[in-house]
Amino acid sequence: MNEYISSMKIIRSRRKTLSIEISADGSLIARAPMRMKNADIISFAESREKWINEHIQKIKRNAVQECDILTPAELRECAERAARIIPQRAAYYAPLIGVTYGRITIRCQKTRWGSCSATGNLNFNCLLALAPPEVLDSVVVHELCHRKEMNHSPRFYAEVLRVFPEYDKWHSWLRENGAALLRRAGRV
Repeated sequence: MNEYISSMKIIRSRRKTLSIEISADGSLIARAPMRMKNADIISFAESREKWINEHIQKIKRNAVQECDILTPAELRECAERAARIIPQRAAYYAPLIGVTYGRITIRCQKTRWGSCSATGNLNFNCLLALAPPEVLDSVVVHELCHRKEMNHSPRFYAEVLRVFPEYDKWHSWLRENGAALLRRAGRV
């Protein structure tokens, strides 16, 4: 039996279904109906062993990244790197999209990866410099496309995908890993 399953906490209630969850610290919790047998609960957990292991490993990877908090000097270096890279990428993609833009500002933000003002000024999170280059490009393209469509309509995403066909892949990477980057800056 898997070590996580053998140490699983079982919480019984008036519920009718059985569920397995993984807490933030990586421990396993089974929520079960009052009269369900322990053997049935363990059997259910064992049938989900692959899913359990994958998610516990993901939590452990994020915990390691969380411990690796950037120092103020490292954060400044990250911002300087972003300030060198992002304007170059914006200058590359703007003609492909057929737009212009105003000022580019780089900040260490708590929640946003980028934004575009109504006047065409672009803001980007310096932590993008820690992400794969394709992630940075996906955010730059996203914000530049707002110069054509100041919304998230199907037309907006059609333009994003026209210029950056792998957008969905790298946007997903950012959704899955972005919180760990924010933790490294002490932002979450």
